[in-house]
Formats: sequence, structure tokens, C-alpha cells
Amino acid sequence: MYRKLTTRFKLIISLVSTAIVTLFIVTGFQHQPSQTNQGEKQKNEPKNIIFVVGDGMGMPIINGYRTLKSEKKGAFTHTAWEQYLVGMQMTHPNDPRDNITDSSAAATAMATGTKTYNDAIAVDNQHHHLKSVVEDAKEKNMSVGFVVTSDLTDATPAAFGVHNVSRRNYNEIADQYFDEKVNGSHKIDILLGGGAKYFIRDDRNLAEEFQKDGYQLVTTKQQLLKSKNDNLLGLFHETEMDKAIDRDGQTPSLKDMTNAALKQLEKNENGFFMLLEGSNIDSAGHDNDVVGVMSEMEDFEKAVQAALDFAKKDQETLVIITADHSTGGFSYGSDGMTRETGYKWDPKPILAAKKTPGYMAEKMEEGREPEDVLNAYIDLKLTKDEIQQVKNAASEKDTSLISKQIQTIFDRRSFTGWTTKAHTGEDVPVYAYGPGKDKWSGLIDNTEHAQNIFEILEKKR
Repeated sequence: MYRKLTTRFKLIISLVSTAIVTLFIVTGFQHQPSQTNQGEKQKNEPKNIIFVVGDGMGMPIINGYRTLKSEKKGAFTHTAWEQYLVGMQMTHPNDPRDNITDSSAAATAMATGTKTYNDAIAVDNQHHHLKSVVEDAKEKNMSVGFVVTSDLTDATPAAFGVHNVSRRNYNEIADQYFDEKVNGSHKIDILLGGGAKYFIRDDRNLAEEFQKDGYQLVTTKQQLLKSKNDNLLGLFHETEMDKAIDRDGQTPSLKDMTNAALKQLEKNENGFFMLLEGSNIDSAGHDNDVVGVMSEMEDFEKAVQAALDFAKKDQETLVIITADHSTGGFSYGSDGMTRETGYKWDPKPILAAKKTPGYMAEKMEEGREPEDVLNAYIDLKLTKDEIQQVKNAASEKDTSLISKQIQTIFDRRSFTGWTTKAHTGEDVPVYAYGPGKDKWSGLIDNTEHAQNIFEILEKKR
């Protein structure tokens, strides 16, 4: 009996010892410097912070883009950010009516650490101003840059940059970019995006005012890439920028703007905070335009890769990548799938598009023949019924109706579904790279972005 117990005891000790050694080895590997460039050890606290928002970018959209990218490459591949997944975030607002957020309430939460009502721009439910991470960074003598594809007065950049009771007060928000200051200085050193109509108006020309304060105004890709000015105001469209697939050679990509901003921001030895937003993923989602969504996702990924490349080389930069909410209720697979067609979402028809349905609809509104437009911008053999449906819509001379009919072609052929023209309320992913990234792990609330950044900035005193 004693020998049996002794043998069992030795076996237990052996198993426990093996488990401890295994745990030590695994833990040791987990705590080795990770996500570094050529084995270099990153600092514990970041000097720079790049906060990246894919506006409206829910998980089904990410899944769809991954599939489309894999189809293009001819082999399964991940997006630039997926290996850095650290958690998920909740997105609900503090609104007496709504429990699904809009972009302004979400951005206010991420910028200030406080929940608020939909439409609020960095103010609480009582309309009191909320201090943002941008203002805190500026107080620490850091540089600040905004790079977006929406107009600069849109909800996300506005909530990080100014304060207003309503996101709809576009002219006021543009004015506040100039008028609201920290210690006598403008809050944002680099402003790149759309929105010229709000900055250059009959009642006030903010572009001229910024130029008098040392900013360079750039309106084309060529001007942007040549600039060496520390302060930039880039206005590349009257309102939001065109979808990536629709842009001409005069308009910079999101990657172009990202690299241009980083080139100026990194000059500051005190570090920088940069807001990078793929804004028009959201607007394409609102339109239920799968071609536009995937075009914007590709543009967004290239910019994110540029930010990550900078951080990997720099080793002092924290990159946070997330979404403010999901838009459109994009469905990766829809009605029409059968055992014969296969259970699939098919990106090939989307890759056949050379322009968005909205772009094609505008060309028809300008007088071009529907069939000529479809042949010019869709590399597919369309059915007679598909062509006729577009012709019928074009006869109504309604751009939105024409666009919707063209969208239907892509939706049916790709098995894309949509549940809404608005936002949906599911949790969205969070990705992080660089020193300080562990603060973002697990299921977090969107307010924790700002709370974590404030904590990082506090150590800069």
C-alpha cells in the first residue's frame, strides 16, 4: 500500500513539475519583447500615439475585405492589423432615446472618456465641455495631426478637436478649429481631409486665417507630397473626399496623407498624437454600397500599414486600431445562396467594378447612355434584365434610384446583404501595437480609450 501511494505521489510530483516548467517556458515566451523591429526592445511608455478609426467598420466588413484581398492575391491572407487583435469594445452612448451610437457620441467617448448623447461634440449631456486627449497632448507640447477622408468638420475629427452641442453645426465647428486654442496655440498642427466649403465661406475665410498663422494650404496630392511645412491645412474636396476607387490623380490617398502627416509630426521631440480615420467606410455603408465599402477598406488598410511601418521602425509609437461602430448591417452571405451556388460570399463581382455605383449613376445623370456607362465601368457580362433595370431607373432621372439599381447587381452576384441604412450596435474589435498596448486587452468600453491615453500622457509631466 505504501509503495503504491509513494509511486502515485512521485507521479503527481512529476506531472506538476512538468506543468510548472511548461508554464514557465510559455510565459517566458509570452513576455519576450514582441511585435518589435529586428528584435529591438520597445520602451515601456510610448512617445507617440496614433489612434486609428475605421468608421463603421464592423467585423463582417473586415471579414468581407479579408476575403476580397485573398481573392486578389490568389491565396488566403490576413489584413495588416489582424495579428494585433487584443480585444473588443462596447459602443453604446448615454442617450435618453438611443442605445445605438452615432459617430459623434462614439468619438466623444473615445476622445474624452465620457459617454454622451448622439450628436454631441465633446460635450456632456448638460452641454459642458469635456477635455479631450488632443487638448491634453497639446498641453504636453506634443504635436497633433488629423488625417481623415470625411470633411474635417465631420463627427469623429470634430469630437477630438473642438466642442459643440451638435455635429450639424459645420460652420461653427470649422470656426472652432481656428478659435479654440491651448495655451495660445492652435490645437491641431496638421489638418488633412475634405470640407473646403466650411473653411472657405462668404462670411469667413478660415484658410486665409490659418495661412496668416503659418499654415500652408494644400489642395492637391502634388502640393501635399512636396510640402515641408510643420503646419498644414489640406482641403481636398468641398465636402467628404471621393471614394478611393473614384478619385483622380490630383487627390491623395489616405496613405499619402498619413505619410505626409507623419513626416511633419515626427519632428517634435516631445512626441505627437495623430488621429487617422478611414471615414468613408461609414458613408459607403450608409449607402449600402459594397463596392464603395471595399474600396475604402483597401485605402484604409494601406494607410494603417504605413502607420504600423512607422511604429515598427520608430519603436516609440503606440498604434490603436478600432471602429466607432458598425454601419449598414453588412451581411457576409445573403438570400440567394443555395447548395448549388454554394454557401459563400463572392468578391469577384466587386473586383470587376472600376467605379462606385454612385459614380456611374452621376455619369448617367449627365446624359451618358446607361449601357455605355455599365460597359465602361463594370468588367462583367451583364444580363439583359440587369441592363434593363438600370435603364428603367435612369429614365426616372433619379441618381439615388440609379445607384441603388446598380448596387443590386453587385449585391446579388456577391451574395451581399444589408439590414439597415443606419448603424448597428454590436461590439467592435480593438487592435494594438507598440509600447502600452496591454492597456487595451479584453472587453473594454469605448471610454477606456481616452482613459488609457490620459494615463499615458500623465506620465509625460
